[in-house]
Order: sequence, then structure tokens, then C-alpha cells
Amino acid sequence: MVGQRQPHQLACRSLPGFDPDDWDSVADVFREAEPILLQQFWLDHPQAGFRSARVRTGWTGEKLYVFAELDDDDIFNPVTALNSPSYLHGDVFEMFLRPIGQEAYHEFHVTPQNQKFQLRVPSARKFAARQTGSGIPSCWMIANRLIESRVQVCVAAGQWRVLAAIPFDMVAEARQPEAGSQWLFSFSRYDYSRANPKPVLSSTSPHRPPVSFHRQQDWGFLTFS
Repeated sequence: MVGQRQPHQLACRSLPGFDPDDWDSVADVFREAEPILLQQFWLDHPQAGFRSARVRTGWTGEKLYVFAELDDDDIFNPVTALNSPSYLHGDVFEMFLRPIGQEAYHEFHVTPQNQKFQLRVPSARKFAARQTGSGIPSCWMIANRLIESRVQVCVAAGQWRVLAAIPFDMVAEARQPEAGSQWLFSFSRYDYSRANPKPVLSSTSPHRPPVSFHRQQDWGFLTFS
């Protein structure tokens, strides 16, 4: 896959009404949405243990919806506390979002146990300027407001699904999106196995090695339609 370097263009369509607590309703409303695959663009061939994942998006008047279906042979994450670094311990689905024209971007994680990790990063420059090994500044973590998320774990089918509802005013700090607006986006994944402590990484973005999910030059363009 190395060499495929063009960021994705993803259409995000307005959704009709649906019941977010009913997974059949969720699957039906997203059926016609454009899917995007998580891949390992930085490798010539997917590594052993790589499992596919598909993400679809949609929006209402006040929220962005992200629906992910993640194939997984060993579904787990032991973290139980908000804003703990769950990506170091087990399976995680990640969402990176930045409205065009805004420096600050947001990073949201959801685990199979529906635990969350939420960040507002002031800018790509400030992220790059962190001292090596200093970790994530606590002031970047969002604890006073949570995105909405639902998780369905299907062990027998080897899959878990995430539906995340992200309020526009939690991400867009100047103005809410409307038809024709664009956000930068990237969806990524840490896929762990208890038999192997090193996770299998994948992303919708064509990252270069060494992989950094925060490399915005590779993120795609999400267009609200």
C-alpha cells in the first residue's frame, strides 16, 4: 500500500430520523452512507493479525454521527476510568476532527466497554512542540462534557460496533457546519490481542512510517452534504 498518499474525500450526508438505541435502525439509516475503510497504508502488505473495519458518517442539525464496524478476533479493553490512556491497554476506536479554518482539533476514543478518552488539542504546532515523553497535558483533556456513544459487542461474530454522536458545538468553535462545509478527519484504531501485547494499527489516513495518527497532512476531507 505504500505510495497511496492522497487524502480521502468523504461525503457526509444529512440523516433522516432514526433510533440510536436500536442497532437495526442504525444499520438501516447508514446503509446508503459512503463507507471508508481503515487500512495500513504505511506497509506494502497488511501485517498478520490485521482485521478490517468500516466507518460511515452522517449528520443532523446539531450532531455528527460516526458509525464504525470493527472486525476483531479478541475484543477487550480493561480500562474503566474516563480519560485514562485506554489505547495503551486494549482495543480502541479513534476519531480525529478539525473544522477547516480552525487551529484546534479534537480526538475522541471509544473502547468496547464504551469508555471514553477525549482531547482538545490547541493546534498541530503545540502538539508537535510537546517535550518527548511528557505525555498529554491535563488541560487538553475534556472531562466536563462527554460525546454520546453506544457500543455493541458481538463476540460470536468477531465484531464490535460503535455509534458516536458528536455535538457540533463541541468541535466547531467559530460556527456550526452547514451543507458544503468541510472538516478534516481521520479514523484510526488500536487492535490488541491478549496473546500479543503489541497492537495492530490501522487508519483511514495514508500515513507514512513512522506512523503518527496526528499527522494532519494525511487526514481526509469530510464534506457535509
